[in-house]
Amino acid sequence: MNNNFKVNDRVEVLDEPIIGRVTGFNDTLVVIETIDGFLLEFSPEELVQSFEDEIDIVVKYDDVKAALQEDKSLKSKKRTSVKRKKVIPPMEVDLHIHHLVNSTKSLSNFEMLNIQLDTARRQLEFAINKRIQRIVFIHGVGQGVLKAELETLFSRYVNVKFYEADYKEYGLGATEVYVFQSVC
Repeated sequence: MNNNFKVNDRVEVLDEPIIGRVTGFNDTLVVIETIDGFLLEFSPEELVQSFEDEIDIVVKYDDVKAALQEDKSLKSKKRTSVKRKKVIPPMEVDLHIHHLVNSTKSLSNFEMLNIQLDTARRQLEFAINKRIQRIVFIHGVGQGVLKAELETLFSRYVNVKFYEADYKEYGLGATEVYVFQSVC
């Protein structure tokens, strides 16, 4: 083999940002271990011996273990000092007619629908006045008449958005309203 490299020589690869140490030879190739721990083979013409001063850092297992424990203790301290924002549950309004009136015997469908819509409007106005941001209106599935009328009612308000309530908690028969609070 006709090269000037010896095992443990520090070398750099020409035309590539690779630095490593010679670990051995394979036929006409020089085997180096990069500073990242990869074993690579190069022809001697591709390598240049590096004479730059370098600092070898020796890390002991105990040092790493102590650093990891310190990191864990810092993380646990941070968790206890972080204040979590309170999640306020939404106001719930059940619009099932049997919750709103004592008897439905003398009421027509139109009258029952108006009672439900008036209740929804009053509760929404109450929530807006009391600065309650989230309201869930439970309307049930049915034929969708009440739901459609509620959407028409909610769309008249510019400071609210509405969407299907959480399926896991309410199923398909509920609409959640979010009230945007004005900054005054």
